Amino acid sequence: MEQPASLLLTHCPPTLPARAYSDPVWFAQEQRTIWARQWVYVGRVADLAMGTMRPVTVANASIILCHDNSGTIRAFHNSCRHRGAEICAAERPMGKLISCPYHAWTYATDGRLVSTAFANPTADFRREDHRLVPVSLRVWNGCIFLNLASDPPDLNPDPGQDALDNWPMGSLRTGYRLVKDIACNWKVFWENYNECLHCPGIHPELSDRVPVYAKGVMSVAESTDINAESGLTPGARSWTMTGAACGPEFPGLTAGQRVAGHLFTTVYPSMFIVAHVDYVRCVSLTATGPETTRLTAEWLFSPETLAQPGFDAAEVARFATLVMLQDATACEMNQRGIRSPSYLNGTLMPQEFDLYAFHGWVLNQMDMGIS
Repeated sequence: MEQPASLLLTHCPPTLPARAYSDPVWFAQEQRTIWARQWVYVGRVADLAMGTMRPVTVANASIILCHDNSGTIRAFHNSCRHRGAEICAAERPMGKLISCPYHAWTYATDGRLVSTAFANPTADFRREDHRLVPVSLRVWNGCIFLNLASDPPDLNPDPGQDALDNWPMGSLRTGYRLVKDIACNWKVFWENYNECLHCPGIHPELSDRVPVYAKGVMSVAESTDINAESGLTPGARSWTMTGAACGPEFPGLTAGQRVAGHLFTTVYPSMFIVAHVDYVRCVSLTATGPETTRLTAEWLFSPETLAQPGFDAAEVARFATLVMLQDATACEMNQRGIRSPSYLNGTLMPQEFDLYAFHGWVLNQMDMGIS
């Protein structure tokens, strides 16, 4: 068998400096240059009913998601064009119009101003100049992404737009949700995600389920062991406590996808998706402060799986929840250590090539403009 080309680093470069994980100035610049310019996941189409609007936050900006009765989803800044009042404070019905609760200015669902209510504008007032301010929106595999930039880049998930084409993403429904606040910088979580040196010590159950993880690597391309294999342990089909599939396996998967047992798809800075043969997990991050991150995980199932007598989505979620809580504990431990006055920066090992790429991505997005 021919050994895959090595992905390992040929040197041991430094990490980002310690202040990248706690400095409010650095964090504020990330909000302006990363979170406000990149596509940020804000929820599933199936979880926002038609005729409903909901406030979400992206890079400290409050945005309204509007799903009108025709099925069209739009996003606007959550600020009335009259005097800036918040239009939507909580998810609520929208109907045919969007109305500001302060002075009752009213907008069509495409953002056009249609009424100033009790106010009587003078002749110089142009309604077309007072539309709700739109926010760029994309739907990919049933997931809603927003971008605050005036000229946003393409949405480019890794490993590609078509990575999940064999999964019925649009028809899946949320069966279980976990929300966890973690005392770490958002980049610490992504760094943990991007390496498996920690897997043998932090994730014994996961390392049993995915044998290559027990070697401290995520794929055979990282290993010098010619006998290393990807995929699940023999007999296992999915990431459940028993290893058994929780319901009917998705029919469109290739033989290779079934053997692998999981496919990771990443959209920096806010989410990753883990697709299995029987369910899909969407995990999203919100950078809530320089040293705090909110993690939200959604388990998606086919209607057939959810309809099974006695089906327990929480039980299915128990395995991955265990893994994520282990990761959360490790990330908080990492954050506490970074606070040490002796820590100026770390050093990457050859297996941490994805961390090296992530650090480069962060600095490039920030224009390296830290003073």
